[in-house]
Amino acid sequence: MPDSPATRLVHAGRPPAVGGGPLNPSVELSSTYHALTGPDGMADPSVRSYARGGTGTWQALEAALGELEGGEAVLLASGIAAVTAGVEVALARAAARAADTTAPGAHRPRVVVPSRAYSGTVALLRHLRDTRGVDVVEVDPALPGALEAAAAQGADLVWLETPVNPTMELTDVRAVRAAVERAATTAADGRRALVAVDSTFATPLLQNPLALGADLAVHSLTKAVSGHSDVLLGAVVAGDGDLAERLREHRTRTGAVPGPFEAWLGLRGLRTLDVRLQRAQASAHVLAGRARGHRAVRRVRYPGLADDPGHALATEQMRGPGTLLALDLADAAAAERVAAATRLWVHATSLGGVESLVERRRRHPAEPLGVPEGLLRLSVGIEDVEDLWRDLEQALDRSLERG
Repeated sequence: MPDSPATRLVHAGRPPAVGGGPLNPSVELSSTYHALTGPDGMADPSVRSYARGGTGTWQALEAALGELEGGEAVLLASGIAAVTAGVEVALARAAARAADTTAPGAHRPRVVVPSRAYSGTVALLRHLRDTRGVDVVEVDPALPGALEAAAAQGADLVWLETPVNPTMELTDVRAVRAAVERAATTAADGRRALVAVDSTFATPLLQNPLALGADLAVHSLTKAVSGHSDVLLGAVVAGDGDLAERLREHRTRTGAVPGPFEAWLGLRGLRTLDVRLQRAQASAHVLAGRARGHRAVRRVRYPGLADDPGHALATEQMRGPGTLLALDLADAAAAERVAAATRLWVHATSLGGVESLVERRRRHPAEPLGVPEGLLRLSVGIEDVEDLWRDLEQALDRSLERG
């Protein structure tokens, strides 16, 4: 298989080349399969019997994602299902480890997470804190070295987003891995925390968390990978087989399974990720540069800009700054005026589709309070950049109007 990720994503996950056979995997629309019993009278575990345990359509997309990320991919029903699977597997692993070394119930799981991250992730962890006693340490991702310092104090799971949604900070994954390694040297059982990275903003083309030292790479495939705003889908890619098996067991047990047609659409979207990403990323860079010259904009958050706090790390850790940027306006009212005034930019939640989206994230009650009230998240699509800029510029102009 060629080394270039842009080429691999086109060819990965295809069926064997057989004369007269299909080029693309088909949608496997079946819930039930013929049974096969082994010589011991038990069901043969190598043969699927029910679609909740896996389908051929899932496996094609899992193979492609695993190849791109360098691990074993486990497909799930949505991005938040993938987040939940990663968190629950880490907590179960911690509980099993504690059972070997402490009295029952004596261990309180500890999770380190950025205080500004995807609101669904923060809400999940706070729910686990309130209902199951998980110690959740929320750290400001804008403070240099803060996440590494918290990880060095010991944890069962360090959950990262890089870039952070929606404030665009970057975290040094290698430095966090080094911190958890140091913490393991003083831990009672000598085992280190798992490091999980939500890499949705970057996609597998711009960043590979497992190669940077993470144990889990998490993606909302709903976003740029599928790319057409028509699918709910998620995945976790594990760096070792044991974690992958735990993730598959979680998926089967909880029923957080994707539909076969959604998996097929996700694989079809993956094929064009590189060309969509290149165009949208180039446009994002142009728009970020122009927006910071507008008098309505107080700050542009985009790691592709040379003076952005995350620029140096993005250059080292990523293969491009991505298609997302954020604009800080004076206040919530100004940001809402922009969102209401655009004609091409769609005022909507989500990101990564072919259409450009804009949203004031603090309009959602669950959004972390550290996100500025006047912050607009912009997901750049594949429209002509000049059209996008004209629309954004006139909306920014109108945001300055009063009355």
